[in-house]
Amino acid sequence: MEGLVGISPFLALFIATALVFDLLNGFHDSANTVATLIASRAMGPRRALLLNAVANFAGPFLFGVAVATTIGHEVVTETAATMPVILAALLGAIVWNVLTWLLGIPSSTSHALMGGLIGVAAFGYGPEAILLPGLMKVLLTLLLSPVVGMLAGYLLMKVVLFLARGATPRINNFFQRGQMVTATALALSHGTNDAQKTMGIITMGLLAGGALSHFIVPTWVILASAAAMALGSALGGWRIIHTLGGKFYKVRPVHSFTSQIASASMILAAALIGGPVSTTHVVSSTIWGVGSAERVSKVRWGVARQIVTAWLLTIPMSALIAVLCYMVIERFV
Repeated sequence: MEGLVGISPFLALFIATALVFDLLNGFHDSANTVATLIASRAMGPRRALLLNAVANFAGPFLFGVAVATTIGHEVVTETAATMPVILAALLGAIVWNVLTWLLGIPSSTSHALMGGLIGVAAFGYGPEAILLPGLMKVLLTLLLSPVVGMLAGYLLMKVVLFLARGATPRINNFFQRGQMVTATALALSHGTNDAQKTMGIITMGLLAGGALSHFIVPTWVILASAAAMALGSALGGWRIIHTLGGKFYKVRPVHSFTSQIASASMILAAALIGGPVSTTHVVSSTIWGVGSAERVSKVRWGVARQIVTAWLLTIPMSALIAVLCYMVIERFV
């Protein structure tokens, strides 16, 4: 199979690191797709995580690899896309993900990866190593998605409340059962968008290591990335599930149902056009939007401010950690 021929020990180590990143991505971000599902009591934790894992595995096979192409081919020049650069970016993202998981903060894996990649490429090869069209595409989708997510959650919740006006409490049964569909769609969209980031990174490494002659995502890379994402999703990041599912406000079935529709629609649309959005940002912001549609004071904005602060720190901190890793790697390569 193309990409498996001529793999050196260093390239094998790189691929293993990328898959560890992918597994941690699934572990870290599983909270985004199941937190409200569990908090609204639509499904038990084990069943929710199993559903999440299966859908995350299936996602990349259903909706293409446009995001992988953006990450792996449109952000940094081929000259700067060396294995030390990409490995350092992965390590920076991994360290930041572990730190934020320990603190129970739903930070962005996507931001961490992009921060590390851009920071190391610019440090090692200068600002000209960054491809501005691809960088703008990534930054626009990453930075605008929380705003659009919050607005989408707010408007959709207003529509749902209008349509459900005068309904009896039995409508909660509809919202609970409906989450089987909406939660599956959200998990599919997450697997589609996030697993592709690892696919793009691995393919960059294969190209840099001479195992590929041109940028194309091999089937085995899709399979391995989807499997690592699914395994991480099955394990579940319980600290972050607690934050998303209960610290913003008391999540009821209508909140979960509505936020899942808004989040899944945005993430899948972005994946189809190659936009690597942050699932963490989209889901968090739609939860805020849904809650504020009922009553602005319903949302605990103090918790939201803490999370936004972590979001703002993610790119510079992951870039700094990645640069430090790069300085170490360069001594041994």
